[in-house]
Amino acid sequence: MQAIATPTETSQTPARRLSIRWVKSAIGYGVRQKRTLKALGFTKLGQVVEHDDTPQMRGMLNAVIHLVKVEEK
Repeated sequence: MQAIATPTETSQTPARRLSIRWVKSAIGYGVRQKRTLKALGFTKLGQVVEHDDTPQMRGMLNAVIHLVKVEEK
């Protein structure tokens, strides 16, 4: 039985990266948005994290787009 190759294994181009900066406090916003920030890896306001550009990551960013600044690399 063969394993199914993931898109990153089959493509020769490097995965695009997203640089995400937390720019606005989550005070006054719902618990789900605060948990999304935590899931993205943020611990402090002004922090920058990098992630691969995947549909799952884009969905998380859409939930907190008013709190973060996204830059494609």
